[in-house]
Amino acid sequence: MPSDDLRLRFAPSPTGALHIGGARTALYNWLLARGQGGTMLLRIEDTDRERSTPENVEQILDALRWLELDWDGDPVFQSDRAERHREVLQQLLDDDAAYRSTATAEDVRAYKARHGAERGFRGEPESDGAVRLHVPDDGQTVVHDVIRGDIPFAHEHMDEPVIARADGSVLYNFAVAVDDLDAGITHVLRGEDHLSNAPKQLLVFEALRAPAPLYAHLPLLHGPDGKKLSKRHGAASVQELRAAGYLPESVRNYLALLGAGFDPDRDRFTTEELAERFSLERVSRSPAVFDERKLRTFNGRDLRELPVDELVARLEAFTGRSGLRPAVEIAQDKLQTLADFWPLCGFLFDGPVDDPDAFARVMDAEGAADALAEARAALAELEPFDLERVEAALREVVERRGVRPKDVFQPVRVAIAGTTVSPGIFESVAVLGRDETLRRIDAALTRTQARH
Repeated sequence: MPSDDLRLRFAPSPTGALHIGGARTALYNWLLARGQGGTMLLRIEDTDRERSTPENVEQILDALRWLELDWDGDPVFQSDRAERHREVLQQLLDDDAAYRSTATAEDVRAYKARHGAERGFRGEPESDGAVRLHVPDDGQTVVHDVIRGDIPFAHEHMDEPVIARADGSVLYNFAVAVDDLDAGITHVLRGEDHLSNAPKQLLVFEALRAPAPLYAHLPLLHGPDGKKLSKRHGAASVQELRAAGYLPESVRNYLALLGAGFDPDRDRFTTEELAERFSLERVSRSPAVFDERKLRTFNGRDLRELPVDELVARLEAFTGRSGLRPAVEIAQDKLQTLADFWPLCGFLFDGPVDDPDAFARVMDAEGAADALAEARAALAELEPFDLERVEAALREVVERRGVRPKDVFQPVRVAIAGTTVSPGIFESVAVLGRDETLRRIDAALTRTQARH
């Protein structure tokens, strides 16, 4: 098939945030379309009017934009196509490919009690009621799945599916088939939870005497414990990943590797390389494991290699603060996510954090107050007050006192940061500057004296 005939769609139901599994499905569709010069469409399947709110729609669009997954043309809303759905429904009724039925779930159970539990329900045409699609008694519908191979569904076991309610509103499997047909979709790439829908949709295509798309059902994502991915494994949605400080390019890279059969000796690809190399035929049929710890590792590597100006821009957008560059320069190699920055460096801007346990643990140690006072005296004399001289002065205090480095450095760190975690102590002091460093040390010494 020529690549310009390749047409894919991502069709989420906007009933909440975009789940990580849905994001991977969107990404795989996007990689296939962009890598093969095809078309990527976005369809919002919003027929569940109670849950498909404008806010939920915006969450989907926002997540895709953050992941930098674009689409061709405007999003199509399934709810806007109701008239077209009714038109095709009437066509099937006129062609005797579908019929009206008032059969209830109880009637279906009674039918199976008479004919056997494995026998698919067959109804009798009536003048009103819901619309069911005829299913042949013999033969089978075969789902030609690129990932899983051919999957047969015997007709004798299939109920004749309801494709529209009595009020004329159509059901999911019918609407999806009509929408895919009208959009000229050639490949449907989606999660394996849709596999049971495929034969019902294929029956609609057959009833319309129309060519069906090729299907590819992705195995679902599992957590490290082997169970279906959920909130208990950490972040469950794209918005949660963004809030946790992950970079979109890192998320794309990591999600792309979850079952796509890329080079096992490489775990890093540009998005362009991913698109060039992506192939449905290489996608695994086994569940892939989403491990947020591995994503953190990916993200930390990518974050540390960003140009400083780029990282500053991203952190200022993430935190809503400005003037972060001096802190970014001394903290970049310690970060794994953007969210790590403020807990590590916020004290440089907002003053020491309040961690009384850390303060007591460090400052109540024997000699800590004296070491801090001696460090203060050494720092007060520096001119100019720069990184090289700060380090030399503090190391000289260590040597003079004949103690371990941490016996001097930790009291200084607690004094300026309020806690025992910070970027490098020399770098932190140099960024704070002489006046602010001395002010904080004086406050810590006063607090220590008041404790004794």
